[in-house]
Formats: sequence, C-alpha cells, structure tokens
Amino acid sequence: MFSLLAHNEPANAILCIRTIQKIKAASMNKKDSQDMIVEFTPLEKIEALYTELLEWYGEADSKELRTAAKFLLVALEKFSMHGGNNWHELVTEYIDILRKDPEKFQKIIEANRGELKDKKSTTRYH
Repeated sequence: MFSLLAHNEPANAILCIRTIQKIKAASMNKKDSQDMIVEFTPLEKIEALYTELLEWYGEADSKELRTAAKFLLVALEKFSMHGGNNWHELVTEYIDILRKDPEKFQKIIEANRGELKDKKSTTRYH
C-alpha cells in the first residue's frame, strides 16, 4: 500500500490515507459495525472512480488523459443540459481559476473533498 505513495500519485495516496483512516477508526472504536459506516464525499467517489478507470486502461498510452477526457465529456454534457443558457460561462470560470490561480483551485478541490464521515446507511457499506 505504501509503495503507491512513493510514486507520488495523488489519487492513490488519497485512497491509501482513507483506507488507513478506516482501519484506525475501526480498531479504535468499539461501536457495532452497523453504527460505523464510512461515507465518501461526492468528490472522493469521483477520485476513486478515476483510479479504477486508470486500472482498467492498464498499460495504455496516455491513460491519465484518456480517463480525464471521459470525465470531461460527461461533465460538459451535464453542464450543457442543466446549466441553462450560460452554462459555458461557469466552465470558463473554472478553467480561468485553474490557469490564473492554481492555489485557489486546489482550495476549491480540498473544500469539496472533505473528510471521511461516519454515517448510517441502510443500503450499503463504503
């Protein structure tokens, strides 16, 4: 697990950290397993799916770009369907933030990533 961190792969590092947190929480807490269910934030779920899709591509060339392109295609379609007539302005705003102020963009990402949360779910464990 820790060998993934040596390759400086942020998505894998996040998953390793989250796994360690779950293990620590489970060992330190004596709650019934039904009471302790980990729920990922929507961004964490997207990051996990990104990592899963990278694995699907195996040793393919540009697998990171291919995977990111798939997410971008879906996101642009959803923006155009649900963002009203000026949906492209919001997309442009995100692009401008990333180009002009990468630190601000990272703060937006971090704010949306959140922390693991204990939540009860009747449908599934995470």
